[in-house]
Amino acid sequence: MRTLNIVENTLIDAVAFRAKAYYELIKFRLSALVTFSAVFGFILGDSGVVFSWGKFFALMIGGFLISGASGAANEIWERDYDKLMKRTQNRPLPLKQITLSEAYWFTTIVGIIGVSILWLFTNPLTTALGVLSMILYVFVYTPLKRVGPIAVFVGAIPGAMPPLLGWTAATGMISHEALIIFGIQFVWQFPHFWAIAWVSDEDYKKAGFKLLPSGGKKDLNTAIQIMIYTLFLLPLGLLPTYFGLTGLNSGIVATVCGVLFLAQTFSLMRDCSRKSALKIMFGSFLYLPIVQIAYLLDKI
Repeated sequence: MRTLNIVENTLIDAVAFRAKAYYELIKFRLSALVTFSAVFGFILGDSGVVFSWGKFFALMIGGFLISGASGAANEIWERDYDKLMKRTQNRPLPLKQITLSEAYWFTTIVGIIGVSILWLFTNPLTTALGVLSMILYVFVYTPLKRVGPIAVFVGAIPGAMPPLLGWTAATGMISHEALIIFGIQFVWQFPHFWAIAWVSDEDYKKAGFKLLPSGGKKDLNTAIQIMIYTLFLLPLGLLPTYFGLTGLNSGIVATVCGVLFLAQTFSLMRDCSRKSALKIMFGSFLYLPIVQIAYLLDKI
């Protein structure tokens, strides 16, 4: 009996180990955040008398799987570079917790299932946008990271796609409201990505990643660009209120969050320090979900 228990515990540990490896391969937490943005767009766009639960869950599951497949493909592509960076050297592929062949098969199957769910239960437009997002992220943004800061612009497109996917899944069309919520998330990514690139600059240089603007320097010019893009979020954050998509309360929340976010950039312009960049990075993590939740609550 004791031997049987040992075998069972060993099997459980092995399964848990493999599950954790695949959990990290699909960048579960990032995929969950992406899914939240898609759900945000869906709820904001849904105006039917009866809520479309079928499409909602299809978007949530299909969107999560597409995001997970994109993240896994990114890790496959960058597996040799991940070995060089402290922040990524413990990922499953550098540690050989799963084989490259397994990663390829898993990523392909997850991607196909995700696209199929969107195709069967949402609409062709949403599916096409989901596929476009995968292509841009995996085959354009990922290799461009070693070319120059143009990668941030390209990566901001699939990065801003989730709320647009949610809107089209609910409405079947791209309207000016859809472009507004896409635009907010698109512009937000510049201070977000540049703050991360500033904080992780030493690691990124080891892998040859070139994401900072102004010649890749951590200087006043880069800090000013971060400030300018953060400044754009102030008028953009008010557009949902202006066009009647949400109410005044969310406009106030978006403005307050935008001002607080912007204030952090002045500190970076003053001292150009890693500490100030770190504050902007964490500020960016807070800004988007708080503002999106405010929009949702204001509509509901």
